[in-house]
Amino acid sequence: MSDYLGINIETTDKSRWRLEVDHGKQTWHYLESNDEIKNWPQTACDRYWLGLSYNKINDDQKESSPLKTSEAVYNGYKFFKQLQTVDGHWAGEYSGPIFLISGLVFSTFITRLSIPQAWKIEIITYLVNTSNPDDGGWGIHVEDHSNLLGTTLNYVALRILGMDPEHPVLIKSRAFIHKLGGAVAIPSLGKFWLAMLNIYDWKGVNPVLPELWLLPYKSPLHPARIWSPIRATHLSMSYLYGRKVAEKMCPLIEQLRLELFVQPYDKINWSAAKGNVCEADVYFPRSPILAITNTVSNIWNHFQNLLGLRNIALKKVYKLMKLEEIDSNYVSVCAIDKLFRLVCAYYEEGPESEMFLNMKDKVANYIWMTPNGMLMNSVDGSQIWDTSLAVQAIIESGLANDPENHESMIKALEFLDDSQIKNNPTYMKQCWREPSKGLWGFSTREQGWATNDCTAEALKAILLLQGKLDYTPPLINQKRIHSTIDTLIRKQHTNGGFSRFENIRGYCWMELINPSELLENTLIEHTYVECTSSVMTALRIFSKFDLVDRYVDDIEKVCAKATKYIHRMQRKDGSWLGSWGICFTYGTMSALQGLSSVGETYENSEYVKKACDFLISKQREDGGWGENYKSSSGVGQYIQHSNTQVVNTAWALLGLMYAEYPFSEPIRNGIELIKSRQLPTGEWKKESFESMIGKNCPINHSNYKFIYCIWALGMYSNLYESDEHYGVWEII
Repeated sequence: MSDYLGINIETTDKSRWRLEVDHGKQTWHYLESNDEIKNWPQTACDRYWLGLSYNKINDDQKESSPLKTSEAVYNGYKFFKQLQTVDGHWAGEYSGPIFLISGLVFSTFITRLSIPQAWKIEIITYLVNTSNPDDGGWGIHVEDHSNLLGTTLNYVALRILGMDPEHPVLIKSRAFIHKLGGAVAIPSLGKFWLAMLNIYDWKGVNPVLPELWLLPYKSPLHPARIWSPIRATHLSMSYLYGRKVAEKMCPLIEQLRLELFVQPYDKINWSAAKGNVCEADVYFPRSPILAITNTVSNIWNHFQNLLGLRNIALKKVYKLMKLEEIDSNYVSVCAIDKLFRLVCAYYEEGPESEMFLNMKDKVANYIWMTPNGMLMNSVDGSQIWDTSLAVQAIIESGLANDPENHESMIKALEFLDDSQIKNNPTYMKQCWREPSKGLWGFSTREQGWATNDCTAEALKAILLLQGKLDYTPPLINQKRIHSTIDTLIRKQHTNGGFSRFENIRGYCWMELINPSELLENTLIEHTYVECTSSVMTALRIFSKFDLVDRYVDDIEKVCAKATKYIHRMQRKDGSWLGSWGICFTYGTMSALQGLSSVGETYENSEYVKKACDFLISKQREDGGWGENYKSSSGVGQYIQHSNTQVVNTAWALLGLMYAEYPFSEPIRNGIELIKSRQLPTGEWKKESFESMIGKNCPINHSNYKFIYCIWALGMYSNLYESDEHYGVWEII
């Protein structure tokens, strides 16, 4: 039992949890018998993520901070190395939206799947621990203000899990729901889930038309033009909407209809509810064009059966969905899509079908255990991405040369070798996918969705592992590397930038019909400064280790265009806004890394000088930087966090060092801040969010505090404290 605001919460015995890994796949298991515990001992990695006593090197640590930066780097990696798994990757949390775990409860409830008792206990624990102590609500994430979406969905999840409506937590959250006018004004995603649960009438949900998938691809409205994670989710949502999937009436559903609304359920004007969204849930104002689009869709909805198109569309949609699942080995592209498709398979093929059983088996890939309970990651992890970055940090800090770290580096290389995607999607043409052979994804090879920046960072790590270290085996041959280089060169957009998943297929005006109240600029693929920098630096590092003449001209042309793109994307204040990290410190670091690869520094580039001046202007009195995730939303201005953050500080310092900023004192002050936050164990504690999706949804990227602190400290030690005088690209 644990205590939360005077309320006893049942918890499981954390010593019984184990993290199993297999080619990057991460699944948590609760051991019931003592024999299982004896045969499967907990690792330091298990204990760390569970919040148990985990550090093997406690007794060797001093109580004071290391005197030298090199000692801080060494101790940081000595700790972080314990978290490397047996298959060579670094496991970790990649969570954000609280309501994802509620979606798991809903999908298993609808499909009659039994949630393991240990999961049930820890989900309840997590939801109770993350509720707002003042109003009893939940937001999109743990630092968000309470809103109707988070509060309603988590309330319903707790009720399905068996919590009594008179429990103190639910009394408070129900009062908050009523204060906001009841669940009738829940945003689009909430309307959708509640309709599937039969707690909301489908008449109150704006259409997600499956007939759009029957349009010719040349049509500007064909859903294949949508950004791939959103496209996949649209596919499953259009099936669910077309089928009007709704749970059978039962006493719990009847009771929830009474608990969630301030007016009688049968008196609600559902047609008016379509456009009714609680003010607390509108993070980005919706375009008036969206209202017109919804009106047209509603009109079409009245006539869709005249030609029998609805059934034809549903068959096509489900077939596409099934083919996509086969190509992703039933892992899916993201958590919300995974949960929707589980329900789709149940309704279309039944609980004993191969499709449903395979989908069910991969749900555990998204589950993550924390000291505060069980949550659901936004995707099935960040294994390839984190390992690629960790390797670069370790090599560039010089730690990889230490014999005691050789095994760790070889294991990381073996993992990256294993993680390269070996084949294109089988149903690539049918599902509008792009070639992925020879590329890398964000999480695992099994999931199979390749991304440009993940490919570039994995390639950089491999080139450094095999080209800079003399003890690693040549696992990835030149032919495989050249194949990757060829693909990256072809991926450059006409504007000089690089996208993340696929080439840009949609049109900018399509963002005006983005139906989400929560996420902005996510309907179509875009080019990004971070992705562009990743590819630039990968090509430059490749040039250092491979002197094949046929690539020289192509790489020069790609980098020249990419440089101009980065120049154009710089803001007037000298910064770059990051799309995948928080926010200006991340974007500016990324841009400066890319520009440094083509020789632009503080001394010879006005772009770099302005960027350095920007970073210095945001440094705080304690020497650090701290940025709020809200910097990316609205007008996109830098917003100071209430506290400095080691991750933001490391990003700013790396940017300054890539730029060869000539004044060492600000950099030294930032380094001292990072060192002061390091615990005697060598670790850094979590502070705030690090990553970002859709300008409004921050992500816990749990390994960043280790990776980037080690990286910044290591680079500083080499540049400023070494007996030899290095340049940044000599370190690389």
